[in-house]
Amino acid sequence: MHAQAPRFTETSRHPTRVLRGQPHACGPFGMIATPMRFTRNSEIYSEDEAAEYLYQVVSGAVRTYKILEDGRRQIGAFYLPGDIFGFEAGGSHISSAGAICETQLLLVNRTALIVRASHERELTRQLWDAMALELRRFQEHMMLLISSAEDRVVAFLLDMSRRATKNAAIELPMSRQDVADYLGLTIETVSRTFTQLEQNGVIALPTSRRVELRTDRLPRSFVQNFG
Repeated sequence: MHAQAPRFTETSRHPTRVLRGQPHACGPFGMIATPMRFTRNSEIYSEDEAAEYLYQVVSGAVRTYKILEDGRRQIGAFYLPGDIFGFEAGGSHISSAGAICETQLLLVNRTALIVRASHERELTRQLWDAMALELRRFQEHMMLLISSAEDRVVAFLLDMSRRATKNAAIELPMSRQDVADYLGLTIETVSRTFTQLEQNGVIALPTSRRVELRTDRLPRSFVQNFG
């Protein structure tokens, strides 16, 4: 018997937004940016909202997600300090974005950025590089979803280790439910896989959010492909 997937209500999609600061900080690509601070689980933008800005994470963490027709949530990406998000092919967002924890962002007006990029070759290159990175992460995520549960979890931890820290210890800002919704698994499967990896000596779990990944216990080919 399969555990029932959690359903996310309209309330969880539209928490309170908190705005502080003035447009003076240096944001993505050196543009004048507006600093904003978001409380835990607050919404940054919603699906179908006009895509007016690009965002850069200063501190905290962000998830982008869609609520499916049956009420389940699919997380598309996680963004950590230094990451830029909000790229869209059209004029509106195809998913929602929310703060995982207390999060500070810098916002840059999308139209102003495009106009400036039309006159500055270096800015155009930076935009291209940022969009290429976003596309690569999307492709890697799609390939990950056809892997086994254990491979998905290990690849996720390798990615977090590469992006968030310079050592084997990872402080995960997201919950097990977030991880499950990102990997297309149930929270029970994610929790069970973490336990199995700990028993096999692949990871250590000093706390529920702190993970020590032992890459020497993984096949070299796996680290090369997913790390």
